[in-house]
Amino acid sequence: MTTFLPKEVREGLELARKRDLKKKARLRVAVGDEVFPVLEFRDRGFALDIDNAPKLRGLVDLYDGGRHLYQCLIVASEEDGTLMRYEFKRSTAAVDRAPLDFARDETAPIALLER
Repeated sequence: MTTFLPKEVREGLELARKRDLKKKARLRVAVGDEVFPVLEFRDRGFALDIDNAPKLRGLVDLYDGGRHLYQCLIVASEEDGTLMRYEFKRSTAAVDRAPLDFARDETAPIALLER
């Protein structure tokens, strides 16, 4: 048995699905001053809404709400229905402090306790 939905109903369902994905999306991609919601995230890349997604290429920052997760080097991969997919060439986890340039002694004191 086959089911058939009119074109208007299919378009309405697709719009509702997109709207729901945008509401649930916490991840954001920042490129300069522009920010785009990430609708799908995978270990090898992510996907944006094709309607407002430019052909991104180069260095971008990936955020979860206000927390900086990754600095990524990306390339536009393919159009997949209503999504534009991007692949990571490099994905580096963001850290909130500079790395140490020396080896820390394991027995060194952590803090100074006054008497």
